[in-house]
Amino acid sequence: MQWLDKIIASLNAALIEGDRWKLYLRGLGKTLEISAGAVILGILIGVIVAIIKVSAVQKRVGGNCGVLLRAGEWLCDLYLTVIRGTPVMLQLMIIYFSVFASMSDGTLAAIVGFGINSGAYVAEIVRSGIQSIDRGQTEAGRSLGLSSSMTMRLIILPQAFRNILPALFNEFITLLKETSVASVIAVPDMVKNATNIKTKIYNIAPLYVTALIYLVLVVGLTLVQKKIEGRLRESDRR
Repeated sequence: MQWLDKIIASLNAALIEGDRWKLYLRGLGKTLEISAGAVILGILIGVIVAIIKVSAVQKRVGGNCGVLLRAGEWLCDLYLTVIRGTPVMLQLMIIYFSVFASMSDGTLAAIVGFGINSGAYVAEIVRSGIQSIDRGQTEAGRSLGLSSSMTMRLIILPQAFRNILPALFNEFITLLKETSVASVIAVPDMVKNATNIKTKIYNIAPLYVTALIYLVLVVGLTLVQKKIEGRLRESDRR
């Protein structure tokens, strides 16, 4: 049972000695903070970009797409191309070293960086959700005297979000895992703290512990996602 003794000793050094388990908790808190902030920012950016792109298409079909809307659509396309075409790690480093370099803690830079990155993918999810709504819903809203913006806000978006909720939840799970690269900009997240512990005890056990924490988080969120999808299916049958 020598192997078992080695595992116990490694876990003891990685978790118990020096109250190192507190470092994992602090790193977990930082990871969740970044993920939550980035999700909120990503949804905000994604909704705005999706509305601009969908509105531009609708106005173009009607033959009255203004210069301002065309310029907005061009900027959105440029944003989507650049963000989806470059690695998230490089985006983080560029944002941190060009805007937030004076900060010793890169948490804000990580939230902004991951939020901007996530927004590009959320935009496509939201856009597909809006386009999945029957055009008759828009016409019904306009016939009731609602403006285009009110129709979008009160009728189209609520239905679209209901359709894309599982996809948005999946994006949050992906984002949670992507935050593991935040350590490259001096963010004391789980990976950063685990790496520091590893260099002190000369053992890779902290990496296994961190991987297990991520696995538990992702499995838990996946179960929540399946629960939501099940309830949505049940409501569709009624």
